[in-house]
Amino acid sequence: MNKDRIQGQWKQLMGSLKEKWGKLTDDDLSVADGNSEYLVGKIQERYGIAKDEAERQVREFDRTL
Repeated sequence: MNKDRIQGQWKQLMGSLKEKWGKLTDDDLSVADGNSEYLVGKIQERYGIAKDEAERQVREFDRTL
């Protein structure tokens, strides 16, 4: 993830993130505040998937921005 770009647009991205990963709470996204490692961890936790898969999904999401 382009960290600077993500952090700068975090509030705008929160809606898109909730669409893609509906199990993430507003609190999860507020705490993440653009931190992709935290986001990967929360996706992994909420969806019960491997870290590699969560990272792949976040990278794929970033490419669609």
